[in-house]
Amino acid sequence: MAEAASPPLAQWLARIEGLHPRTIDLGLVRVREVAQRLSLSLPCTVITVGGTNGKGSTCALLEAILLASGYRVGLYTSPHLVRFNERVRLDGVPVEDAALVEQFEAVEAARAGVSLTYFEFTTLAALRLFQQRAPDVVVLEVGLGGRLDAVNLVDADCAIVTSIDLDHAEYLGDTREQVGWEKAHIFRPGRPAICSDPMPPDSLLRYAESIGADLWLHGRDFNHSGDRQQWGYGGRRQRRSGMAYPALRGANQLQNAAGALAALEALRERLPVTQQAVREGLAMVELPGRFQVLPGVPVVILDVAHNPHAAAHLAVNLDAMGSFRATFGVFGVMRDKDVDGIIAALRHRIDHWLPVDLPGPRAAGAAWIAERLAAAGVAREGAKSSIECHASPAAALAAARSRAGGNDRIVVFGSFLTVADILAARA
Repeated sequence: MAEAASPPLAQWLARIEGLHPRTIDLGLVRVREVAQRLSLSLPCTVITVGGTNGKGSTCALLEAILLASGYRVGLYTSPHLVRFNERVRLDGVPVEDAALVEQFEAVEAARAGVSLTYFEFTTLAALRLFQQRAPDVVVLEVGLGGRLDAVNLVDADCAIVTSIDLDHAEYLGDTREQVGWEKAHIFRPGRPAICSDPMPPDSLLRYAESIGADLWLHGRDFNHSGDRQQWGYGGRRQRRSGMAYPALRGANQLQNAAGALAALEALRERLPVTQQAVREGLAMVELPGRFQVLPGVPVVILDVAHNPHAAAHLAVNLDAMGSFRATFGVFGVMRDKDVDGIIAALRHRIDHWLPVDLPGPRAAGAAWIAERLAAAGVAREGAKSSIECHASPAAALAAARSRAGGNDRIVVFGSFLTVADILAARA
């Protein structure tokens, strides 16, 4: 009798979601046990990227530059926007369904009753795939925090902390010192530890010193500068000047690019990268949902700014766009985020707010967001300010388009689910 076909990817993902009673359950004991059963080990150079914001951009920049250098590159990121396969990439291409299902089957067989979260299970699958495919370099994005995140199973050859601010306070603490301590645990003794944040908390500095990490600090060991036309990077021994700005939009991308170049400088003996490869990588890098401007009129911007720190960067980037008659904001977010802080950062940049419902028990309802907006002083009805609730981001965007003129702009922001709804409709 022929064997039954493996369940398709969607069925596996639905199954994995129900394995563990909690969506987030930080800790390495369970996931390490299964990793040992799988004999996981990555036979290549590994770069781990953590931080509050800028992780995805830094990973994308590293991938683009390394690919331009001719290396075979594995990339693991989260969350995805439209398809799960976005999380696991080889040589710039999302891994095919069948390869993911093969890894899920292996993890399922190895776990032997050990309860794993969705993130833990899928992280193990990604690591096993990279072990088998053996690229030259693997870039791993930390999911949440650092110390107890499943990605921290791997002893990276170089680790980057992009920025440190408050998010996921219930897991990481409610001060930058606490958050910095958690994130610093992706550093390893004697290995390059890059911090792109220009004002790192003392806790990160102390931890790096206590383990003997080779700490690279922005402003001390590397920096960046630029004018309207070009920018430059300066490191401990390496300088790269006269570079075009990264294809990723936003003023904060130079900070991310500098951190990526510092990591590559620190690894230059293992992974030499030419100036031409850097230029090509900066020009070709893509990352949906990070100040992504869609073609057409009115202007539509997509941004996964889902905490106050990211919202403040979004505000700066909106200011840099120039003058628009009115700005419409399609906003959906999880209820456990600092919604008031996000609103405060963008309160004076958005005229007409269109809060939306999102799927899932964590999501804030549109009506609840509207109450928070009203409490912040946003007028519910008026020619210059308004609040209008919608059942989905796509419905809100359609409503905003019907109201906006050619001199207006629309920004769709907040949770990944908010942006994903728009991108899925365009796919």
